[in-house]
Amino acid sequence: MGETRKRGRKPKTPASTTEAMDFQYTAAAAAQNDAVTAQNDVFIAANDAVSTATANNDANNPPPARRGRGRPRKSGAGHTEDTEPHVAASPERRPYQNGGVVVEPPPQPVAKWESVAARVVPAMDAVVKVFCVHTEPNYSLPWQRKRQYSSSSSGFIIGGKRVLTNAHSVEHYTQVKLKKRGSDTKYLATVLAIGTECDIAMLTVSDDEFWEGVSPVEFGDLPALQDAVTVVGYPIGGDTISVTSGVVSRIEILSYVHGSTELLGLQIDAAINSGNSGGPAFNDKGKCVGIAFQSLKHEDVENIGYVIPTPVIMHFIQDYEKNGAYTGFPILGVEWQKMENPDLRLAMGMKPDQKGVRIRRIEPTAAESHLLKPSDIILSFDGVKVANDGTVPFRHGERIGFSYLVSQKYTGDTALVKVLRDSEIVAHDIKLATHKRLIPAHTNGKPPSYYIIAGFVFTAVTVPYLRSEYGKDYEFDAPVKLLDKHLHAMAESTDEQLVVVSQVLVADINIGYEEIVNTQVLAFNGKLVKNLRSLAHMVENCNDEYLRFELEYQQIVVLQTKAAKAATLDILTTH
Repeated sequence: MGETRKRGRKPKTPASTTEAMDFQYTAAAAAQNDAVTAQNDVFIAANDAVSTATANNDANNPPPARRGRGRPRKSGAGHTEDTEPHVAASPERRPYQNGGVVVEPPPQPVAKWESVAARVVPAMDAVVKVFCVHTEPNYSLPWQRKRQYSSSSSGFIIGGKRVLTNAHSVEHYTQVKLKKRGSDTKYLATVLAIGTECDIAMLTVSDDEFWEGVSPVEFGDLPALQDAVTVVGYPIGGDTISVTSGVVSRIEILSYVHGSTELLGLQIDAAINSGNSGGPAFNDKGKCVGIAFQSLKHEDVENIGYVIPTPVIMHFIQDYEKNGAYTGFPILGVEWQKMENPDLRLAMGMKPDQKGVRIRRIEPTAAESHLLKPSDIILSFDGVKVANDGTVPFRHGERIGFSYLVSQKYTGDTALVKVLRDSEIVAHDIKLATHKRLIPAHTNGKPPSYYIIAGFVFTAVTVPYLRSEYGKDYEFDAPVKLLDKHLHAMAESTDEQLVVVSQVLVADINIGYEEIVNTQVLAFNGKLVKNLRSLAHMVENCNDEYLRFELEYQQIVVLQTKAAKAATLDILTTH
């Protein structure tokens, strides 16, 4: 599918990108709406011209009926409400006996999705428009925040006076407001929970008037392939509700762009555009089978959208109801290798009827790190046998990655894992927990931490920090050392961080060190740096004559302790 991307400048090379969709009101968006209006006027004028030409057509030389092929051409800007590929049938021309023609409109077939949309109408009143004001931290200058901006997206009402939308729709929120269909009132909303991994957020409204006259959406079962779905929301191109329809084209473990994780997802051919995020996807019975959240953008593909399915949604809701907060999706905490090669299976002592995957590495912070060992062969998870390619039976004629079984569990649950070790089968009850990354994918709404001494700005590396420093293509532009740790390093403890010198605020005390940027701090005065807090504690309590920082690439920074601490206040005042 290509590299997954969220937002930012256009990639340097054409690549398929999966984007989490939310719409920001900008001048460009207003220009798009104007372009759509102008195009509609042109289409109307063109239709009038065609009607006039038809009426004045020479009866003795009737033009041949022509029918366009393929999809209709897209308009230059804006969002098309009806996204199904559809070719308008040409009027049927039947000759009179006297040589003239009469134009008769052909019978109009009822499209399958039209009947689906008709059944969805009662549930459409539960779809709301979400208005959010975001104030994102400035990770490069952590003592500041970026300029606030506004966005709009979609959501829908569920039982218990709650509203679901996407997590990226309310990320770094300052204020959230909701507006019902056909209403002119915006109601202040409270964010109850944000599930970063699954890209779902739960809201509520304290004003009882908001809940009057609206029935909550009911959830349906996981759809089958080719089942009809209708996506409802408020995408770019207009202010009113929009309905797009299609079918389920794929069900598999997907990469969730916003959550930087992999969970079950649906691929549909209904258009999902900016602003559709958080809107429900209904089946032909009018029940919700998912939440629209991202789409694939590539020059060679059209109408590929992704939906969060009901198993993931119900996991999020039940997790909140069970714990009073969102605790996340647990993981097994291992990296594994396929066992498809017969020689490899033979060397690992596997019998012909045994299947499984080999453990390559185990997270040191995982609960099972003292139970499982590298080169163990995972044979089954909770009684479900794992194939040599890491898949398990899903439904009739379908298989899916066994991580799906793990994601169905909750944090703190136990699972029975059978492994093959030295040709013997060993069973372990493993307590599942969430993932602790050395470089976190998110800060969970918290502002970045930093520490400044003598103009040296120290901070902990996160994915938002890398994106702030190197842009959307940080996986290509960031230093190789940081990327290697981001992709492959594992945290040795739950509080371990990767601390770097972000930049040097120029002052007399740090002459000669100005070019140090984004370089990891390994040790201070001979002691290893475990995290940002430990570094700040060691520096503040240092009574040695010098402050000595050991950095990556064998660099060192040496400062006089008293002079460095004395200069810090003036530097903070200046910058």
